[in-house]
Amino acid sequence: MWVKICGITNLEDALCALNAGADALGFVFYPKSPRYITPENAKNIAEQLPMTVKKIGLFVEASPEEIGAVCKEAHMDMAQIHFEVDDAFWSALKVPYLRVVRAKETSDIEEYKGLIRLIDAHVEGYGGAGQRLDLSWFEHADCENIILAGGLSPENVEQVKPLGFYGVDVSSGVERAKGLKDHEKVEMFLKRAKA
Repeated sequence: MWVKICGITNLEDALCALNAGADALGFVFYPKSPRYITPENAKNIAEQLPMTVKKIGLFVEASPEEIGAVCKEAHMDMAQIHFEVDDAFWSALKVPYLRVVRAKETSDIEEYKGLIRLIDAHVEGYGGAGQRLDLSWFEHADCENIILAGGLSPENVEQVKPLGFYGVDVSSGVERAKGLKDHEKVEMFLKRAKA
């Protein structure tokens, strides 16, 4: 199972996730987030990571131009678009991107069906609230293109595996404080997700 550890703010946490087997690391470029990182600090971390790990920048309420500029400056491989946008926005993006669905009800998980997408619980504000989605929504869904986020932890990640998700994305579930990872939790999460 593909695993992304999101909300990376320092090199130690990035290396811990990498050494534990993470496929991707998430960097939050949303100034209102407690996990916000400047493009310059993200670049300093990204430059010390191998090409094998995907570096994904998370954006909220930013223009395609801003997203492109920040991804270039911070050495991101991809942008995660965590807000509602129209078709013109996707066309204007000049970097690889991951679509996010903030699901309020069962039917929402069908949005962008057939495409790789990240599905998170809809919360006021954006992400990192540890809100879980009802797993019964996914029982008859095609989950092989879905990256599940929201409320995941080392204690519950094994429960989602039988549904056949492409991957999982965790942030607050492996923290000791907002923006700081608990290395033991990171290691346990990855071990269980990858087992």
